Amino acid sequence: MDLNFEDIFQFQTTAGDAILSLVIAFCCGLIISYIYRITYKGAGYPETFLYSLITLAMVTTIVIMVIGNNLARAFGLVGAMSIIRFRTAVKDAQDIMFIFYALAIGMTCGVRLYGVAISATLVIGVLLIILTRTNIFIRKKRSYLLQFTYRSEIEERTPVYTSILRKYCKYNKLINIKSMDEEGQTEVSFYVDLKDPRKSNEFIQNLKEIKGLNRVNLYLEDENMYNT
Repeated sequence: MDLNFEDIFQFQTTAGDAILSLVIAFCCGLIISYIYRITYKGAGYPETFLYSLITLAMVTTIVIMVIGNNLARAFGLVGAMSIIRFRTAVKDAQDIMFIFYALAIGMTCGVRLYGVAISATLVIGVLLIILTRTNIFIRKKRSYLLQFTYRSEIEERTPVYTSILRKYCKYNKLINIKSMDEEGQTEVSFYVDLKDPRKSNEFIQNLKEIKGLNRVNLYLEDENMYNT
């Protein structure tokens, strides 16, 4: 017997069906929240967002069950939801993706396609974890932090070290200048991207040869690589 797509929404919801749908939506929401927690790469994942993902999946399930195949209810719900103003800005594209993730699973639970809901939750979750762990779309970082000190009196309109930075670096960005109060010493910090990382020692040695310039340090991802 063939089943039309419209027939999916032709059902009578009992209390038992509603509870079962909510339980499965809750379990799927837990999995989605856990996947978000282990794939999030920020400084600290927002705990309230994890709870919101679980609740979102369950609320969406209730909404779909209430609407069913009733067009009037659907338009009524749209009208009721239109008075709500969401003022919280979503800062990360990943958060938007997880919101739609939870919405889709909640909708699937609402129409009682439990197998699809559970399978989709697991398959999408596993793929997200694999993509996060492999970092196949993230370019490897080569930025270094260069720090050195020099005597203030040697500073010119175009400092001597500028030509060396241009010779060995694809780009350089000045990020900090600090007075050391030690015989006119000034500490300078740059972000640099070396043209050839194999010439790091040569780069450092050329900087060290500049009169009045010392304490040259080159860091990569918070690790001290060279110190002369």
